[in-house]
Amino acid sequence: YSKTEQKLLLGSTYFFPKFIFLWAIMADQAPSVARAAVLKESSSLPEDMPQIKGYDFNQGVDHRALLQSFLTTGFQASSFGQAVQEINKMIEKRLEPVQEEQESCDSHSSASGCTIFLGYTSNLISSGVRESIRYLAQHRMVDVIVTTAGGIEEDFIKCLAPTYLGEFSLKGKELRQQGINRIGNLLVPNDNYCKFEDWLMPILDQMVLEQKTEGTHWTPSKMIHRLGKEINNPDSVYYWAYKNDIPVFSPALTDGSLGDMIYFHSYKNPGLVLDIVEDIRRLNSKAVFAKSTGMIILGGGLVKHHIANANLMRNGADFAVFVNTGQEFDGSDSGARPDEAISWGKIRMDASPVKVYADASIVFPLLVAETFAHNADRLIKEKNSD
Repeated sequence: YSKTEQKLLLGSTYFFPKFIFLWAIMADQAPSVARAAVLKESSSLPEDMPQIKGYDFNQGVDHRALLQSFLTTGFQASSFGQAVQEINKMIEKRLEPVQEEQESCDSHSSASGCTIFLGYTSNLISSGVRESIRYLAQHRMVDVIVTTAGGIEEDFIKCLAPTYLGEFSLKGKELRQQGINRIGNLLVPNDNYCKFEDWLMPILDQMVLEQKTEGTHWTPSKMIHRLGKEINNPDSVYYWAYKNDIPVFSPALTDGSLGDMIYFHSYKNPGLVLDIVEDIRRLNSKAVFAKSTGMIILGGGLVKHHIANANLMRNGADFAVFVNTGQEFDGSDSGARPDEAISWGKIRMDASPVKVYADASIVFPLLVAETFAHNADRLIKEKNSD
């Protein structure tokens, strides 16, 4: 009704009671379109679909039960729980016996049911995640490692001098004046790199000598193997990689302090040659001749793509876990979800890969606790029986 009509109707003693009655009925009935939208009937969900439920601290403090509850907590906690399941699948497959004829089919083949590739960026070695990685290498729980130059040198530097906890907010100009390098909220005195130079230069001299007199054919992985031997320190990731014959690949080995030292050394004693072609064949062969493969990749960039591309050679990894904070909207490989890798043939179409959007310094030690460390007795027994 218009305002005029409303006035006329309200002024009628005959219509007024009926109008009030109709208005009361209409007020009690919401518009049908709104009711249909809000009260839309649900389809039935599968009966086996997990229900959301978190940890009940009335049960006391049980850290293992707390971590297990993440699977039904939701959000990235559930992604963490799924990552635990995916890595445990790798471990179960790894523990499957391999027939002798499969073992002998190629010199690059693995003696385990699942060849596990571990990749990580340098900042994780700078951080305390190094100790979790060292644990895996010490007990030969992974088969292949890929990292950046910083992921190599920072391990050796920590054997020579410590890294310290600082603040993200410390001023770069003031730190530079003091000869202090900042990695996030970690501090590395420049003297640490001077100690690294003093340790490394004689080794480079010996490598050049062996190349000239013995015809040694150096590759980045062979150099890392040699450095692991020379450091002779059980705190080192690469000491244990050397001891357990775990190949460590770093296709950009010159992109860091190691590259700086090689650069300076080339003026003093030129001639060192590192062959990256032999390494790419060796890495790819590790994937091609594996019974099955699993990828655990912390961070993005070079290490993520190098491992994934090796697995392309076998039409994709069987298992995959990514842990990083990268987003896919800019088209970066670092931020790409596992589904993008499936489109390239780097993860198999029937796989169930997991990406955890989280800081690996929080997530990875917890992942190790719920997977490799939890299965340590079985994995170490398998190692000792080889």
